[in-house]
Amino acid sequence: MIKISKFKAFLKRKNIEISLKRYGVDALSAMAQGLFCSLLIGTIIKTIGVQFGAAFLTDIGTYAMEIAGPAMAVAIGYALKAPPMVLFSLAAVGWAANAEGGAGGPLAVFIIAIIAAEFGKVVSKETKVDILVTPAVTIIIGVALAKLIAPPIGAGANAFGLLINNATTLQPFLMGIAVSVLVGIALTLPISSAAICSVLALTGLAGGAAVAGCCAQMVGFAVMSFKENRWGGLVSQGIGTSMLQMPNIVKNPRIWISPILVSAITGPIATCVFGLQMNGAAINSGMGTCGLCGPIGVITGWLSPSEEAIAKGASAITPSPFDWIGLVLICIVLPAVLAPLINALLRKIGWVKDGDLKLS
Repeated sequence: MIKISKFKAFLKRKNIEISLKRYGVDALSAMAQGLFCSLLIGTIIKTIGVQFGAAFLTDIGTYAMEIAGPAMAVAIGYALKAPPMVLFSLAAVGWAANAEGGAGGPLAVFIIAIIAAEFGKVVSKETKVDILVTPAVTIIIGVALAKLIAPPIGAGANAFGLLINNATTLQPFLMGIAVSVLVGIALTLPISSAAICSVLALTGLAGGAAVAGCCAQMVGFAVMSFKENRWGGLVSQGIGTSMLQMPNIVKNPRIWISPILVSAITGPIATCVFGLQMNGAAINSGMGTCGLCGPIGVITGWLSPSEEAIAKGASAITPSPFDWIGLVLICIVLPAVLAPLINALLRKIGWVKDGDLKLS
């Protein structure tokens, strides 16, 4: 018992918290931010550069995309409250894990960066040569794990993502509902739908369904709560995140019914009617209208598909008017129209009341 108490005290002193929140919420959400600040924004800048023939912007976007691994790992270390020497060393770990993990690189980075960061925290400031020991332990453990387990992790994640994509192609109606609803729910929960989509390399029809589900949540909540939150709420939820409604969902889970039903409607419309494919960077599949990244990802995929999408058979296309109509309907119009209508019915039967959607 004494040894166990000492071990717990040691973990507390090192700020090592082995919990679902620390790893499944904090670290995953931070990883998504790292991806956003490298791969995603880089893809957007590069696409603008390519389309307008601006080589300078193309180069900037390319550089940003190439440091996705280090950005994710450092972001994870930050979420785990790693000390500076550990945090900076994670850049090398992230680069190695992402490179060795291939298409499943983000999942490899997620797992390996957590392990390397925690080991680095264990030895941090425990010796008089901390400047050598801490970065050496962090990098050696992280890169060794990258060489050892990143390839199978990447292959497994890629295979699972491919299974979802293939299942959506074979059963677009049912899988359109399932993917749209589940990814949309993940978007509003305090976890990262963007990171999940990136880890699974979710592109193609499945990516399109995911975009539909995320937009249904964000635009749905933004429009149906306009009475309570006005323009500030419309922008913060529609362009920011529907996660702002989580405290209200905890108080009255029934307010979530409308966006979930809308995602169940728009998902299969995306897959079966418009054949909406999201072939940009996989992270876009889980972004919804946050910074308009979901629609931008679809447009990027039309013009310049990502490596993940190309590996699954995608190719550049010239979008037709039908494609553009489908994109606008799925991402903006249908959620904006259907969510308030369904919510009005819920209000009529007393399941949702005035003030239930008010942001604090």
